[in-house]
Amino acid sequence: MRPVHLQQIPMKRLLHILSLVLIQQTAQGQFLMDIIDTTKELGKSNVDRANHIRISGYMQAQFQIASAKGADSYGGGPFAPQSNNRFMIRRGRVRFDYGRTDAQNRNQMQFVLQLDGTERGVFIRDLWGRFWDNKWELFHFTTGMFARPFGFEINYSSGDRETPERGRMSQTLMRTERDLGLMASMENRRKSSGSWKFFRIDAGLFNGQGLTAPGEFDDFKDFIGQVVIKPQKLGEQVTIGGGVSMLLGGLVQNSAYTYRMQEKNSIVQFLPDSTTTTPGAKLPRRYYGINTQLKYKTAWGLSEIRGEFWKGTQTAFQNSTTTPDALPLLADGKFAPMYIRPFNGGFFYFLQNIASTKHQVVLKYDWYDPNTRVSGLALGANGSNFTEADVRYGTWGTGYIYHFDEHLKLVFYYEWVKNEMTLLNEYTIDKSDNIFTVRAQFRF
Repeated sequence: MRPVHLQQIPMKRLLHILSLVLIQQTAQGQFLMDIIDTTKELGKSNVDRANHIRISGYMQAQFQIASAKGADSYGGGPFAPQSNNRFMIRRGRVRFDYGRTDAQNRNQMQFVLQLDGTERGVFIRDLWGRFWDNKWELFHFTTGMFARPFGFEINYSSGDRETPERGRMSQTLMRTERDLGLMASMENRRKSSGSWKFFRIDAGLFNGQGLTAPGEFDDFKDFIGQVVIKPQKLGEQVTIGGGVSMLLGGLVQNSAYTYRMQEKNSIVQFLPDSTTTTPGAKLPRRYYGINTQLKYKTAWGLSEIRGEFWKGTQTAFQNSTTTPDALPLLADGKFAPMYIRPFNGGFFYFLQNIASTKHQVVLKYDWYDPNTRVSGLALGANGSNFTEADVRYGTWGTGYIYHFDEHLKLVFYYEWVKNEMTLLNEYTIDKSDNIFTVRAQFRF
C-alpha cells in the first residue's frame, strides 16, 4: 500500500485531535506498548488500569557525504544527480498507544498508530490492534498494518538499531518492513508456570506487497512464520537468543511466459519458460532465515555479536529484485514478464561498549546476492538477459555511538559498498557509492 497522506485532514481538526490526546496524556501515566516497533518483547509492559494512553517518538536529523555525486545509496535513498552531500530528516516518528487490561491487570487489548513525518511528507507507518487471550494466557492476535514477523533485523526498531539503516537485502525484499495482514502468536504468560516461557511462535497471512502497493493485486497471500528463542542467560556473563523464520508466498503470472535460470550450451542464463507456468499461475516467493544474538560481559563492557542468514527464491522483474508493488505494462500494452531468481544474503554485527554504556563502537557486514547461480564476468554475456538486478553487493560499515542519555544519542557511521565486477555497463568496476553519516537522534 502506498504511504497514507494526512493532507486531506483539515489542520484545525488535526490539531484539535492531537491537543485532546495530549491533555489526556498529561493527566495519565503508564501505558501498554511494545518495547520495539511491533512484535518483540511482549509482556514486559506494566499497565495501570486507570491509564490507557501514551505518546512517544523520536526524530533522526542527519548529514551525509557520498563518495560521488548522484550515488545510488541504500543509506537513505539516492543522492540528487548533482549532489554528494545533504541534510535530511531520516525519520520523524510519533506513536500513539492505547491499551486496556482486565480485572487482574493482565494485557487485554492494544491499539497503535505511528506516524512518520519528514521533509518528504507525513505517512502512516503502523496502524494495528492486538487482543490477548487471558483464559489460557497463551495466545494473542494482531491485525492491521505492522512489521512482518520475519527475522531479527526487520523487527528491530530504527530508534534502537545501532546502524543508520537496515541491510540491502532487508530493504530490497521487505521494503518498508510492514504489511497488511493477520497474525496469531503463542507464548506462555502464566506467572505460575516456568515451562515453555523461553520461546514464542508467530504465524500470519499478509497481502505480500507491503506498504509500497496501492492495494492487493492478486489472490495470493504470504504465509510468514517464525519461532523466536528469547534471550537466555548462560551463567553470569553470557546471554544468547535467536530464531528461525519462513515466508511462503507468490505472485500471479500475467504474461504468457516467465524467465527462469536454465542451462543452454553449458551456459547458465535466463531463458523464457512457457511450459511449466501459465497466465494465472502462482510464481514463487520463498524465504528462509535463521538468526542468533550473543551477548558477553567483559572488562571493557558489554560485547554483542549478531548474525542472520537468509536464502530462498524471489520473483520480480528483469531490472529489479524488489518485491513488485504493481504489475507494469510493456510498450505494446502487454504485462511485463517476471524473472525468478535464487538468492541469499546476511547480516553480521559486532557491538562493543567501551568502559560504560555511553560509548559504543559498531562493526557490520551485510551482503545480498540476488542471483546465486551466476557471478562475475558471466553477468553481461551476450544473450544471457542479465542486468544490474543480478549483481552481488557486500557492505562493510563501522561507527561510533555516544549516548548522552536515554533521550539523545549521536551516531558517526561510514559504509564501504562493494559490487562485484561484471561485463555489464557501469559494473565493470566497483561503483563509487560509499556513504558517511552523522546523525543526532532525539527521543521522548
